[in-house]
Amino acid sequence: MTDSEKRPPRIDDVARIAGVAPITVSRALRQPEKVAEDKRRRILAAIEQTGYEPNQDAIRLRSGGRPTAAVTSPSTLVAAFVSNIANPQFSRAVRACAEVLEPAGYRLMMGETAYSYARETAMIQSLRDLRPAAVLFTGVIELEENRETLRSLGVPVMETWAYPQDPIDMLVGFSNFDGGRLVGEHFGERGYRRVAYVGRGGGRGVLRLQGFKEGLAKHGLRPAAELSVEGPAGLAEGRRAMAALLEQGERLDAAFFGNDLLAIGALFEARRRGLAVPGDLALAGFGDIEMAEELEPGLTTVRIDSDDIGRRAGRMLLTRLGGGTPERSIELVDISLVVRASG
Repeated sequence: MTDSEKRPPRIDDVARIAGVAPITVSRALRQPEKVAEDKRRRILAAIEQTGYEPNQDAIRLRSGGRPTAAVTSPSTLVAAFVSNIANPQFSRAVRACAEVLEPAGYRLMMGETAYSYARETAMIQSLRDLRPAAVLFTGVIELEENRETLRSLGVPVMETWAYPQDPIDMLVGFSNFDGGRLVGEHFGERGYRRVAYVGRGGGRGVLRLQGFKEGLAKHGLRPAAELSVEGPAGLAEGRRAMAALLEQGERLDAAFFGNDLLAIGALFEARRRGLAVPGDLALAGFGDIEMAEELEPGLTTVRIDSDDIGRRAGRMLLTRLGGGTPERSIELVDISLVVRASG
């Protein structure tokens, strides 16, 4: 028995037999009036040949787009997967995206990947049954198996928070490398000589560290310490990271944390140990969440406009969901360094 005989038929099976792209099958199921009649007939024949499970959208296709009995169709659902549900940046981006999509009749459902390949894979596999209208990630998908699965869904896929040149479908992102570089250059200009980096050891964290090193190198410096923090990192992880740095016994002038929550947790731990920030130790974060400005001292950080990311992603998705093509499939968001009293 072949693999295709073992598993239920998929949208890419229908697309292959009908001689169209998976996205065309998806569009024919959601908005049959926007697909040429000959293609609709081929798609319908392929659905019947493969036994692809008909849902309310397939019934609409058979009726030529005419309304049928009131059944909630999964094609109004947009699945949004965030890396860390505790990070307000991601929730703000999803909310901004929802503000664009919901007036058009779409609903967002949010889940957390927690920077876990296993969770990401399980969630992506579940999309075959969920059949969303579109998918959004606060990150980029690295595993090729997961990229292929998402392509086979035949729906718009939006990646964010990074800037690779080969997104699955569409992307709204920024340069994590440049963000790290800005902090490295700033530390060098301030005269900090012994500096540390704390952040994820993979994905975006690697790019931020590489940029940080390049910024330091312009001043003849390199990190005196590097500490990896895996999984969703928040205040508690920042406290523990700061404790680990201080307990190494080496005096540090400054530390760069891969997100603001880590940096704020580190600030609390430094204060608990009687250190003055920035007198004894300068700190910088990444993201510019609201708390970063409200703290005393305010946190030096890389500013990312997460609302703008969400709105841009929403507009691009809405264009595709309406059968159009965005002016650009990849959009670069500007970032900047906000220097406050912490360093």
